[in-house]
Amino acid sequence: MGCGSCSTGGGCTPNGCKSNGSCGTGGCQTMEVHDWLSNLDMPSNYKPFQVTEIKFKGSRKEFFLNNDNIYLEIGELVAVEGPTGGFDVGHVSLTGELVRIQMKRRKTSLDQVTKKIYRKATEADVEKWNAAKGMEWETMHKARKLALDLRLQMKISDVDYQADKTKATFFYTADGRVDFRELIKKMAESFRIRIEMRQIGMRQEAGRLGGIGSCGRELCCSTWLTNFKTVSTAAARYQNLSLNTLKLAGQCGKLKCCLNYELDTYLDALKDIPDRIENLDTEAGYARHQKTDIFKKIMWFSYQGDENWIPVKAARVKEIMAMNKAGKKAPNLKEEAVQIAAPVVVEKPFDYENVVGQDSLTRLDERSRGKNNQNKNNNQKNSRNNNQNKRERIPVGEKNAGPNNRTQQPQQGAQKTQQGSKQQPNGPKPQQAVPKPQHVNGPKPQNNKPKQQQPQAQKPVVKAEGNVAAEGVKPEQSKNKNRNNRRKNNNRRNNNNGSENKPAAE
Repeated sequence: MGCGSCSTGGGCTPNGCKSNGSCGTGGCQTMEVHDWLSNLDMPSNYKPFQVTEIKFKGSRKEFFLNNDNIYLEIGELVAVEGPTGGFDVGHVSLTGELVRIQMKRRKTSLDQVTKKIYRKATEADVEKWNAAKGMEWETMHKARKLALDLRLQMKISDVDYQADKTKATFFYTADGRVDFRELIKKMAESFRIRIEMRQIGMRQEAGRLGGIGSCGRELCCSTWLTNFKTVSTAAARYQNLSLNTLKLAGQCGKLKCCLNYELDTYLDALKDIPDRIENLDTEAGYARHQKTDIFKKIMWFSYQGDENWIPVKAARVKEIMAMNKAGKKAPNLKEEAVQIAAPVVVEKPFDYENVVGQDSLTRLDERSRGKNNQNKNNNQKNSRNNNQNKRERIPVGEKNAGPNNRTQQPQQGAQKTQQGSKQQPNGPKPQQAVPKPQHVNGPKPQNNKPKQQQPQAQKPVVKAEGNVAAEGVKPEQSKNKNRNNRRKNNNRRNNNNGSENKPAAE
């Protein structure tokens, strides 16, 4: 093979290294062929076959003569004769007796092979080849722009440069014939090379460009499929597939080639199933065909107005169709229904331990729900505490007073004047009556004069409690202060009343 150490990762480059095919044991080349004669010893008088198969860009493979008997292995780069002169570089894809079988398969005789292999590619050949391949991308975009300027109904999909930069092949797709003579003139002026235009089909374009199919694997036409067979919608009908063009079409826009892979198996199974199935005439009425399981050879029927489907064997359906042709009615199909066992789901034990805790897909949702419930409970508790604090702070000041308690502020302000006078030492002090000396001996003289109430200074209404509460005093401290202030106010009132009842000094 190309290099025996590729599969182990040592030696040259690892398997599938994208090294332009220098690793021939797999991955680098498309359309590769396994040389199953490489490990066999040939007879002593065996003369190797002189023709070698060389692979170029895309899926192009050609045969070349090895007249100098150069020892070649699959995957090596060689310099070969170009189709119109010069030289080209390609990979060895097949050697030995397998080339003879390949030539018979392609119906190519030995006389038709005229081009020969010059030598194994040198470093200078590889450098020129890499430089030519680097020009392909830019050249393709310039050619597309020229085609758009000329308004040609064509799509240039790929460009293949010869290794010596003397010729370029342009691959394009079009619905019909295109007159590109003017295009070739302009491209020859801009690129200064010989130009060849080659029209290809949609399938060949997909095979050259490659891609990923709906199955998740690389396209068959770009990896191993070489012959394109026609695919018809009858292949989908035989396999009971829905005739949906979006599902049946591949990357190329045509029907998928894989529809033909299992077609022969379906055709063999359909031999035991009747072709044209009509309504079955039974004693319970006409039974209509619903679906067919081709490999289990079971057909489902249903009566009009009944949603349940009745499974019947295909052989029995043939007998009932023969009875109906003879003018006889078959018994009720429910009596001949096939009992289909429900599929048994076997739980396979896991061969590993779940140490991460990934046993439930909704475990994160459950945690978030628990956290949300805790947050809701905490919010409810906090709201209750806030309501209690608000109720305790309502009679304290004006800031915390509600709309119902604002009407009682003037009455409460008159009672809290003395509190304000104590809490504000700089405020005006109320005038108090001086007590008169009492007569120790004798009864108290009666004074017929009306009692003159000593005018009291108007006490300012001070919002002391509200300020205290606003400054962050605890509700318990404010309660104790209110009680002490009320007791002091009561004592002062009693003293004032006593002084007013006493007679004035003579």
